Amino acid sequence: MEAERTRLEQLYGKNVFTISKMRECLPKSVFRNVKSVIEGGGELSRADADVVAKAMKDWAMENGATHYTHWFQPLTGITAEKHDSFISTPDDEGRMVTAFSGKDLIKGEPDASSFPSGGLRSTFEARGYTAWDVTSPAFLKESGTGVTLCIPTVFCSYTGEALDKKTPLLRSMEAIDREALRIVRLFGDTTATKVTASTGAEQEYFLVDKKKYLQRPDLIFTGRTLFGASAPKGQEMEDHYFGVIRERVGEYMKDLNEELWKLGVPAKTQHNEVAPAQHELAPIYETANLAADHNQLIMEAMKRVADHHGLRCLLHEKPFDGVNGSGKHNNWSLTTDTGVNLIDPGDSPERNIRFLLVLSCIMKAVDKHADLLRQSASDVGNDLRLGANEAPPAIVSIFLGQQLEDVVRQLVETGSAENHIEGGYLRTGVSTLPDIAKDATDRNRTSPFAFTGNKFEFRMVGSADSVAGSTTILNAIVAEAFCEAADLLEKSEHFELAVHDLIKKNMTEHKRILFDGDGYSQNWVEEAKKRGLPNIPSTIEAAEVLTTRKSVELFERFRIFTRTELESRQEITYETYAKTINIEALTMIDMASRQIIPACMKYEKDLADTIIAVQKAGAVFNAETEKLQKIADEIDLAQQALDHLRELETKASALPDGKERAFFYKDVVVPAMSELRAPCDRLECIVNKDAWPFPTYEDLMFEI
Repeated sequence: MEAERTRLEQLYGKNVFTISKMRECLPKSVFRNVKSVIEGGGELSRADADVVAKAMKDWAMENGATHYTHWFQPLTGITAEKHDSFISTPDDEGRMVTAFSGKDLIKGEPDASSFPSGGLRSTFEARGYTAWDVTSPAFLKESGTGVTLCIPTVFCSYTGEALDKKTPLLRSMEAIDREALRIVRLFGDTTATKVTASTGAEQEYFLVDKKKYLQRPDLIFTGRTLFGASAPKGQEMEDHYFGVIRERVGEYMKDLNEELWKLGVPAKTQHNEVAPAQHELAPIYETANLAADHNQLIMEAMKRVADHHGLRCLLHEKPFDGVNGSGKHNNWSLTTDTGVNLIDPGDSPERNIRFLLVLSCIMKAVDKHADLLRQSASDVGNDLRLGANEAPPAIVSIFLGQQLEDVVRQLVETGSAENHIEGGYLRTGVSTLPDIAKDATDRNRTSPFAFTGNKFEFRMVGSADSVAGSTTILNAIVAEAFCEAADLLEKSEHFELAVHDLIKKNMTEHKRILFDGDGYSQNWVEEAKKRGLPNIPSTIEAAEVLTTRKSVELFERFRIFTRTELESRQEITYETYAKTINIEALTMIDMASRQIIPACMKYEKDLADTIIAVQKAGAVFNAETEKLQKIADEIDLAQQALDHLRELETKASALPDGKERAFFYKDVVVPAMSELRAPCDRLECIVNKDAWPFPTYEDLMFEI
């Protein structure tokens, strides 16, 4: 046991240039300067950067690295990297010389024209820059290319606009730090010097057999099944959730954990999720930008390790119709550098005035900017998940739980809160078991934004998304609410009275955002409409929120996005949506015309030949004759739907890029895709299994 613990301790962070490794490798003065920049901002001198670069290179090469890369997160949804070797110009005698300078460490220059920019960069304007994020440690990535030193960076255009997801996140972290610290100071805390936004992303995913995956063009090209009838058994028995982990999956999880631990990713919890073949991995929460980096590494590692085990990891939000899709719960909190969690109510929340002010500001922020929060969780795949029976609705609301809702009710109705609901004890009824201390509040798994004890869990985020987007929005909207509160309270002559009045005002004006019922019900849809809460059904409708006057003023005020950056992201959303549906439609056309319809026609012929042979023998074959007619009818419907989809796809492709094209795909092409899928899925249920051209849901979800 002791040996295993020692092994784990040695394994964790093995491939990370941590603070402790910096302390060992760097001169004391340089280390102090680096630590100061990490904790307080600023930039390293060129001389210090050169020293850090040499130490980083030496450490990397000692551990097998031959190349380095600036590792960044462009607006593609995945990470990007360009590898350069440490090899420099050979010396006069032809011997290899290695080099890696402070300039190489701090700045890179990838081609910006080949990444989504929403019009910020023309194809002939190639220059872009990456810049080292000193707050996120460098790490070694082990892959088929060997060992590579990865330097976490931001990515911006030649003219300075952010072309990535990390730059706005870092800007928002500075905004929430600045405004939250004003709140902390109002309550007499002069010790804290920083407030940090922390997140922990629970990652859901599916695993399928690699060989079966490679027989499905829809999975290869789109990440989800575009055709597929439900298996005889799905999740209705509720036996997969927290069930015994299968051996093959367990071996995968073991290797995945070790890969992540080496990268310093605090992978903590693993279990089977609700749907067959669905699982979850949850890390311990971390500083928001580091958590965003680590979540990208988690997704990369999941795919890489799965491949080594003859599996494929599916991160699409809805890879299978009829069973739960996958999300990514973003657990968000605010903590001072002295260890105080601003979202912790303590033992007596009704007397914790600072917490009540923070809570009231969060209520105000979420109510005022519910549309932005919805937008932060929008993508093409998530449109198929949000609002379904396993996911939060597209309507944003807050769940506080019985205890806090009662405190809010007291404050709104009477102007003061005198008590709080206690949790009590749960009696098991078994003499050998202890009574269990019970929380005062149950959980609500249908809420998109739920209070869970000392943090908020934003549950709308899609499984393939970066958590940077949702965290940026959360930081921004709460920073605004904090700023408005601080502006008022800093000028007040009677602070206690003013803060009491502000808490009551915020809670009274924004109590409509609170909802503790079933978020999946149609009743809530109707109730939300009465309350005036936005219900934004799709990604491209959510994109329109980015450039409203309210949004632009918010982001420019706190220097998180410029109007130009917001317009570019809006354009990228339209473009990405259209391209995604275009690929899905073309894949459906290909599969239906080259696989499904030909296979069904062959089966139809074989069945007809059998019927004729039996009839010649003098037997009556009514059941099979009816089956033959049904197949013929469904093939005819499928062919008509195929021709219609092909026609509409041609029209869509001819439209100019942008909003018009995106909405045409959503309103016209997507329904046509559903029309094609329906008869094909019915044919799957009629045609013999050995005649079907690719693995079914049964094969994919139950055979690993």
